[in-house]
Amino acid sequence: MAEKKINGCAIRIARGDITALDGVDAFVYDARSDLALGSGYGGAIAVRGGPSVQEELKKIGRCEVGNAVVTAGGKMKAKFIVHAVGPHFQEADEDGKLRQAALAALRCAEEKGIRRLAFPPMCYGFYGFPLDKCARILFEALREHLGGKSALQEVVICLKDTREVPAFDAQLQKLQ
Repeated sequence: MAEKKINGCAIRIARGDITALDGVDAFVYDARSDLALGSGYGGAIAVRGGPSVQEELKKIGRCEVGNAVVTAGGKMKAKFIVHAVGPHFQEADEDGKLRQAALAALRCAEEKGIRRLAFPPMCYGFYGFPLDKCARILFEALREHLGGKSALQEVVICLKDTREVPAFDAQLQKLQ
């Protein structure tokens, strides 16, 4: 798939399981405000990462919508997990909250010295966001963050299946 750069940071799309992705220092997880690992990728994190991830989250306690926290990756390939809390679809100021959550995830990654970060299609799926809206807002946040001073070298948008690719590929092609 294609790759674009913003201020030297490569942005590309990959398909697969974000919790098993090779070559990234960290990945973003769509977290709940209570930071409990649920089903889906949350279950994969609990199993693959081991109990230390949930224990670390319990010590943190909560994370409000639009914010993010970082834990170690436990036994997973990625050294860190950025737990970002986004809004549900049709929630008040959903676009702003999703943008804020993506920017918070990027700031957390920078603070931990992460160079290669993977993002899922945030708030899509369980949270109900349409793919095209999710892709647009995520790429707007990437443009904003990477347009300034950033140590990130690569951002991978990790998609689970082929139905997700067109919306994100269209936004990638629009990057200047």
